[in-house]
Amino acid sequence: MKSNKKIIKPLLGLAGPIILAHFFQAAYQLTDAFWVGRLGEKGVASVAVTAPVIFFMMSLGIGFAIAGATLTAQYFGAKNEKMVSHSAAQTMITVVNVALLLSALGYILAPAILRFLGVDDSIFSSALSYLRISFVGMIFNFSFFIFQSIMRSIGRPKLPVYIVIGTVILNFALDPLFMFGYGFIPALGVAGTAWATLFTQSIAAVIGLTTLFGGKFGIKLHRRDFLPDFKFMKRSFFLGLPASIEQSARSLGFAVITGLITSFGTLAVAAYGVGSNLFQLALMLAFGFAGANAALVGQNLGAQDPKSADQTARLSLKLIFLSLTSLGAIIFIFAPAFIRFFVPNDLDVIREGAFFLRFMAPIFGIIGMQIIVGSTLQAAGATKQSMMLTIISQWVIEIPLAFLLAKFFHLGLFGVWLSFPITNLLAVGVYLTIFFRGRWKNKKLISEDSRTQTQIIQETEINEIVTTEN
Repeated sequence: MKSNKKIIKPLLGLAGPIILAHFFQAAYQLTDAFWVGRLGEKGVASVAVTAPVIFFMMSLGIGFAIAGATLTAQYFGAKNEKMVSHSAAQTMITVVNVALLLSALGYILAPAILRFLGVDDSIFSSALSYLRISFVGMIFNFSFFIFQSIMRSIGRPKLPVYIVIGTVILNFALDPLFMFGYGFIPALGVAGTAWATLFTQSIAAVIGLTTLFGGKFGIKLHRRDFLPDFKFMKRSFFLGLPASIEQSARSLGFAVITGLITSFGTLAVAAYGVGSNLFQLALMLAFGFAGANAALVGQNLGAQDPKSADQTARLSLKLIFLSLTSLGAIIFIFAPAFIRFFVPNDLDVIREGAFFLRFMAPIFGIIGMQIIVGSTLQAAGATKQSMMLTIISQWVIEIPLAFLLAKFFHLGLFGVWLSFPITNLLAVGVYLTIFFRGRWKNKKLISEDSRTQTQIIQETEINEIVTTEN
């Protein structure tokens, strides 16, 4: 069993680049929020109201990418290089096809979705344009997400960071250019930010996929890896399905909560949108540690070392609780200043956004712990447990409680804000109970068929050589 000193170095070494990657990935949304804030309340609301819809559609495919990353990490820990490449390629096939399907459906159904959410007519047109352009760019989002997941699962997270940093800087420059126009470029308003993001994320996706085929960073994809392996795809599908349902349930819950908030007017949506951007920024630490934790837990379990996997997860829990609780205290104190940075001239949004943040900031630490437990279960292949925890916390507790407090007890928007800390205080106890029970350490994902899968790939290679020689 490894000591904490031996674990903390690779944990922080992985977490640092992943935190930066998440930070700059979120900077796409923050950049949009920064420039759209210059358009006022309606501009902010137009972007904010589409966020849960985009998140939901992305989540349908992300679960399968998580499954692929889990298998890739465990094969990497088992030192099965052939299955690392094979797993990565099969994951790419699955997720890209899902992205194409979702993009088409989302584009067609976008007007109906916004009507279902009760989007006000004053922002409907701009929200629709932003949403449809975002759906067109979904294939690039998915492709880069696969690239990031694969690189993290094999312990090589730095390159995605450099790519994201470059594209975010480019996005920051293109946003005002497309929004306000210049020369022959027309002023596109809110839609301009979506076009800028689509362009820069397409660049990121192309670089990422080129890297995977180049083979310079510990993994190299071959054409044979893309031959459909239905046995592997079936196994990956049933491993990824709970993760996909979990992510979808989470994002759909986000959409339902946003719909509830929309019923209180454009001001409520704008305050929630700006406050949520800052909340997501604060959780970049949790996402970073979760990514590092998942990679190391998966590798340790693949190497048949459950004790080190458990110790890694416990250390991640401690670090994330301390760091996010400290960050929450800072955000609580300076909440109005943080909101003012994004919406400098709207005092009502600043007031309500700060009020929302001060409900969330004290529970940053316990939300971070839930994220770490979830990443541990997913890395172990216990995706059904992770799914059930999310569904219970969000659909059994948070959503009913938010509606109950807001509508039945007539607390209005205050009731919605109040439901968030109550839900997370109840949920964290359930998460930690599942974690410390420790059954996740006994999951077996690759031990039974790792050799068989490798033999199949080797036979394919031999057949290719024979065919070429003939």
